[in-house]
Amino acid sequence: MKVFDAHLHIIDDKFPLQENNGFIPENFNIDSYKKALDSFELESVGGAIVSGSFQGYDQSYLISALSCLNSHGYIGVTQLPITTTDSEIKLLHEKGVRAIRFNVFRGGSEDIIHLFTLAKRVYNLCGWSTELYIDVSKITPPQEDIILSLPRVSIDHLGMSSKGNDTLLRLVRNGVKVKSTGFGRINFEPLNIMKEIHSISKDALLFGTDLPSTRAKRPFSSEDIKFIVNNFQKEDFERILYKNSKDWYINYFS
Repeated sequence: MKVFDAHLHIIDDKFPLQENNGFIPENFNIDSYKKALDSFELESVGGAIVSGSFQGYDQSYLISALSCLNSHGYIGVTQLPITTTDSEIKLLHEKGVRAIRFNVFRGGSEDIIHLFTLAKRVYNLCGWSTELYIDVSKITPPQEDIILSLPRVSIDHLGMSSKGNDTLLRLVRNGVKVKSTGFGRINFEPLNIMKEIHSISKDALLFGTDLPSTRAKRPFSSEDIKFIVNNFQKEDFERILYKNSKDWYINYFS
């Protein structure tokens, strides 16, 4: 099955890792990722390497991973402090980074109070999108207004909570993308909200494996792919599995 993996983590213990809430992940390097794709019989047309809470602001692992995978259609999603200079952002763009992440759910990234300033700056400099790992049910009205004011935003893991579905759908109506990822992290049946999102915008859902699924109640499974294929028409599941993400991360910058 052909996929553009919009959400994966490369964890290489040759590079710095930091404890997050008592957790340090196991090694999952590029070779581990390639073997996982093979085991799930997935044909990669690219992907987004996402910095996790346990990687903080370290860029060395990401630059190394992109040097190996960038030519195959992979881009980087990084975490940056507000003190990052314009020249540092532009250098990361040259290395293949295309988005900034705010990890509100687990921490390890810049505080959300800097969301507007930093998100606008990376967009104005390089066209980067902003990714939010956040429980959408906890988004405050002022935060929602800020999110809606930003030019390019995606929400991780279907927003994490069904209690925030109304908020999530409002965001989608205003152009926000939603990652169809982390089914093993959420405590609700994902089909209804995915159908609602897709009915609002056929471009909104971005599939990702979330490999290696650190701290998820269950890891990614080939059943997650079958779930999408079995519940959407061919044109639609092709959009979800690879076309939407490739447009968002690759074609936008072409």
